[in-house]
Amino acid sequence: MKAVSATIILSIFITCCIGSLSWAESLQSIQLVPPDTNSGIPLMKALNHRMSTKAFAAKTIPLEKLSNLLWAAFGINRKDSGNRTVATAMNCQDTDIYVVLKKGVYVYKAKEHTLVPVLDQDVRSLAATQEYAQVAPINLIYVSDYAKIADRFQAKKPSYAAFHAGAISQNVYLYCAFEGLGTVVRDSVDRTKLRDVLKLRKDQVIVMGQSVGYPQQAPTQ
Repeated sequence: MKAVSATIILSIFITCCIGSLSWAESLQSIQLVPPDTNSGIPLMKALNHRMSTKAFAAKTIPLEKLSNLLWAAFGINRKDSGNRTVATAMNCQDTDIYVVLKKGVYVYKAKEHTLVPVLDQDVRSLAATQEYAQVAPINLIYVSDYAKIADRFQAKKPSYAAFHAGAISQNVYLYCAFEGLGTVVRDSVDRTKLRDVLKLRKDQVIVMGQSVGYPQQAPTQ
């Protein structure tokens, strides 16, 4: 009888462990290919094409383009120093980019140029509360880690976080202008629920979101 009870307890324990690890098993880290830093168009031309898009096709964006997009946004462009494509106050590099896809959520690790899994749920309705943005295959969520900003600048942390996320979003706009992708920066994020499902700390603050995808083509007449 004791052997049977022990077997039952062990089975329950294993089931619980498997359930708690299922997200890690279903989503794997993605090693992104190196960014293509030799491609592009003249800056003035990219600025001329920069615009916001509010009609997206559901077409998937290839990983190579996602790699370039994230590197342009906030990747490392000076390997010797670890400095990045956007300047931050005191080089605090406080912004984390969460990549929300249909299959789940990843966080971009610039040093390794890797996507690390966070959640294996479709939370697009939280990352983008407007229906048109939920269609976009990629929604970027900019999260400022206030712990990385020196406490002597406590009162300025919200401003710094906004400046940094704004600069990152403009890099995304320029890359999309070059690549023929559509994008739009948004405040429409369910911050409370998204913070909870991502298990963010109190000093990790969701600043804003940005949708990226192929523009929806207008129907031919």
